Amino acid sequence: MAKGQGPTLGPVDATDLARVAVFAALTAALGLPGSFSAFGGVPITAQTLGVMLAGAILGPRLGALSMIVLLVLVAAGLPLLAGGRGGIGVFAGPSAGYLFGWVAGAFVTGLIVHASSRRPTLLRTALGLLIGGILVVYAIGIPVQSLVTRLPLGRTLVLSLAFVPGDLIKAVIATSTVGTLLRAYPRAFRRTWAGGSSRAEARR
Repeated sequence: MAKGQGPTLGPVDATDLARVAVFAALTAALGLPGSFSAFGGVPITAQTLGVMLAGAILGPRLGALSMIVLLVLVAAGLPLLAGGRGGIGVFAGPSAGYLFGWVAGAFVTGLIVHASSRRPTLLRTALGLLIGGILVVYAIGIPVQSLVTRLPLGRTLVLSLAFVPGDLIKAVIATSTVGTLLRAYPRAFRRTWAGGSSRAEARR
């Protein structure tokens, strides 16, 4: 890729598709430890960590695509959600909005993290993860949960605060992971940055 070219540009090739599949599989694997349901039947899982990493590492387009692939497989009946859930029925339940929020969340995370032609900073990465990986997902998930459970929106919002501590921990883990990859293996991002001078980037 040309120097400074971001992950939102250019055609999708076989390597990109493989990376999309890897992050769809990673997000599914993060559901293997299971989940427990909070109020309204919305499960608390580790899978949003996969959403955050997909957006931050793959960028907006491929990050969102990886979540779309995962959800299509879930809709086809594969038990890839935490607790072995799958099938079209999950998209009519209280967690449906959060699932659709994964797509938007990965996209927004990628937009923010890769907003500049320069290497992502720790601050920009953390900001992208907080806005895309948490706020955007909540902004879609909470209204749908309120609609399905028939709880007032304000009440649902207050109850949803139970998810925040866990999601903040995931954001910290994702920020640390992205920072480590930027230092040790920048090729994971499949792009170069303006002003990049590391030996790893030069090989690309």
